[in-house]
Amino acid sequence: SCTLVIFMAEVKVLIEGYAREKEGYYEASSSAVLIKDSDKKIIVDPGGNEELLLSALKKEGLTPNDIDMIFLTHYHPDHIINIRLFPGKDILDGDIIYRGDKEFEFKGKIPGTEIELIETPGHAYEQVTPLIKTDHGIIAIAEDLWWWEDGKQKTDKEGLLSLEDPFVKDKDALRKSRELILAKADYIIPGHGKMFKVEK
Repeated sequence: SCTLVIFMAEVKVLIEGYAREKEGYYEASSSAVLIKDSDKKIIVDPGGNEELLLSALKKEGLTPNDIDMIFLTHYHPDHIINIRLFPGKDILDGDIIYRGDKEFEFKGKIPGTEIELIETPGHAYEQVTPLIKTDHGIIAIAEDLWWWEDGKQKTDKEGLLSLEDPFVKDKDALRKSRELILAKADYIIPGHGKMFKVEK
């Protein structure tokens, strides 16, 4: 007899995103998330805090060299500054693999994985949300579809749909993207704030 073993993907929040006013400046770094899927280790939005990211990887027994690829949900600097810690690694957005100066197109899933990519414009035009099937249900890495300054997170459905985004590019698109992800996900990792369970 043939036994089929399907290994579910694993998702680990390496840095819980934060955003806060400081004396004379603003401090923000996105949620940085490690996905292990098939034999790939992927970091989604490595953020801007070098020290936090390196120490979180170390806790997982990893160095930047162990990471196979970096996935960017959108191009805001507080989400991407740390790509410099991964020289020579593939960098992906919603449909292109960047390998040095070479660009390879792909569609629908991160190549070599079961990670589904959903277009979720609104906060940024190019934004994409990875959906990952895990033992705990479907986790959406929805980065800045939702984000809060420290201590302001509210995750009731109405609060999630009406949350003001001062950087929004397209309000109607953002609301549609939020509705789509709330319908698909069991858990959501926001751009700045704690992972939360979606109330169905």
